[in-house]
Amino acid sequence: MYAPTDRTTASRSRERMSYDTGAAHAILDEAYDCALGFTVGGEPRVLPTLHVRIDDTLYLHGSTGSRPLLAARGDGLPVCVAVTLLDGLVYGRSQFHHSANYRSVVAHGTARLVTDDREKLRMLTALVEKVGTGRSADSRPPSRRELAETAVLALPLREVSVRTRTGGVREEPADLDLPHWAGVLPLRLTAGLPEPDAGVTAPVPAYLRQETSPWLDPAVLRGDHVLLEPLDLAHADELHAATADPEVWRHLGSPAPVDPAGMRAQIGAALAAHRRGERVPWVQRCAVTGAVVGTTSFYEVDPERRAVAIGYTFLGRPWWRTGINTEAKLLLLTHAFEELGAARVVWHTDIRNERSQRAIERLGATREGVLRMHKIRPDGSWRDTVQYSMTIDEWPNAQVTLREKLRRAAPAAP
Repeated sequence: MYAPTDRTTASRSRERMSYDTGAAHAILDEAYDCALGFTVGGEPRVLPTLHVRIDDTLYLHGSTGSRPLLAARGDGLPVCVAVTLLDGLVYGRSQFHHSANYRSVVAHGTARLVTDDREKLRMLTALVEKVGTGRSADSRPPSRRELAETAVLALPLREVSVRTRTGGVREEPADLDLPHWAGVLPLRLTAGLPEPDAGVTAPVPAYLRQETSPWLDPAVLRGDHVLLEPLDLAHADELHAATADPEVWRHLGSPAPVDPAGMRAQIGAALAAHRRGERVPWVQRCAVTGAVVGTTSFYEVDPERRAVAIGYTFLGRPWWRTGINTEAKLLLLTHAFEELGAARVVWHTDIRNERSQRAIERLGATREGVLRMHKIRPDGSWRDTVQYSMTIDEWPNAQVTLREKLRRAAPAAP
């Protein structure tokens, strides 16, 4: 526990104050940025900056030319650091009782300038690890010049207070009968879709992907003909080049993209559907050449009913009638039935797409019927959809048949 001081003792709402070390550390570790307050020539200054906690020291990142870092030379710099996590907006029936739910930390003390390169490097490594566990090994460490250009302040965590508000509306009894909505709007910080820099071909690392149910995890699936890996915006250029053939898109539910930007938009929609728990998209790579050749997905994912659909599949024409499509389906079915414990796998295809229907039937799936006026095609016409399925009872025989087909399949295109 931190001992209260004159600077950390509340003058009002003392019930919201705490000096618990664990609570303070948790808030500091969850927050990515802080406000650093100090004085220059008797004038107040506040700067936003990044921070990381190592044990009982708070490290603050800065530039060697910034005023607080220059002022910290010698005897150090008296500072006040504030961190706030906003958890919700509280709406009262009266304007006076509108409020917010939050968790905050305020730390006072004298910050010292870190001059030891080993300590500075330790802080920078911890800061990079904070934004993604494993990132320090997945990026270039700073050079000597970069290390010299980076300044770090170290603030011992000794004079620290925690202030929080939780719960709902707190109003005067006389206001409870007012005809106005009252309650709490929860807030939370959520990550968006990772956006790769130009020229990046590496897939999004695991520490930037959301933790989800195994049913929603695009696990890497490897075969002799095809490699399935998580679909990513970085695949857009290759995927567009591989599938830029009108015949590939003839019966698909979305129009053919005219350029890589259009393909990026389609990939972005797939990734957004993944974040919503509606789809699990993979890119298909030729296992022989490593080339991106197509994509496929799980959708209608229903762990409770142990059911999933396979679709949103398109494959570059040079790789048709090779082992890639057959093995991709074998990998997906094996993943569904044997790793996820699915009881039922479904396919949907346009009633006009006879080639797709024959391909699904060759997998061993059973035609269940036609969903009339089920979707709207890119040209605006209604699509009747043929539905197929395979159950866990049918999987053992289907697997034998698929493996035999794969044994006789043509090799992938060079």
